[in-house]
Amino acid sequence: MSDHILVSTQGAVQTIRFNRPDKKNAITRDMYAQMTAALSVGEADDAIRCHVILGTPGAFSSGNDLQDFMAFAASGDMGTEVFDFLNCMASLKKPFVSGVDGLAIGIGTTIHMHCDLTFATPQSVFKTPFVDLGLVPEAASSLLAPVIMGHQRAYALLAMGEALKAQQALDAGLIYKVVEADVLESMVAETAEKLAARAPQAMAHAKRLMRPDVETVKARILEEGKLFAAQLKSQEAQAAFMAFMTRKK
Repeated sequence: MSDHILVSTQGAVQTIRFNRPDKKNAITRDMYAQMTAALSVGEADDAIRCHVILGTPGAFSSGNDLQDFMAFAASGDMGTEVFDFLNCMASLKKPFVSGVDGLAIGIGTTIHMHCDLTFATPQSVFKTPFVDLGLVPEAASSLLAPVIMGHQRAYALLAMGEALKAQQALDAGLIYKVVEADVLESMVAETAEKLAARAPQAMAHAKRLMRPDVETVKARILEEGKLFAAQLKSQEAQAAFMAFMTRKK
């Protein structure tokens, strides 16, 4: 594992942590591969009964790494790392808990649509600027977000790119609870331990019954992915990226 993804185990809880704070935890292809490996190992290990995913103070994740985006656009090859992670996340049978402090952008937001419980600090901001960049929603968010928050809120988030502050995300049903930064990780850990202590088979059945059919979610991930890859090479996406990069200079 590179030091951009840290994986640790405490009792029956496995924790994956983004650890690239200098880039606001932007996710590279290698980081996706490492998260997929960790989740797969955790799912296969009977001693692990709950997954946790965390960021660093001020940033859960700013989304996909822009250099990877530009390389995708230039080569036309997105590789398999992103889709492997999304499909793995969609297939999880064990509880999946997240903790957010600060920025949660793009995939940094859509990850939580696959989580069973998400805690966030008051200063957290959830935003999916897909269309702003000439792209389309990903991670089956076009399927999951309307189920979670209704069409109009989902449309405002995914299509209009409207940001949700923590309380708005709570009101929309995107997250479970707003907690102060100094207790975020302890609350996540305590909740994960409680979930891990419950009957694992019953928990797996409950999760399956409460979520959309896995194959339907995977089919939407694939459909979105094809459109995403096509849009990435489009003139409108190229123009949006150039404008974004210019603003950053």
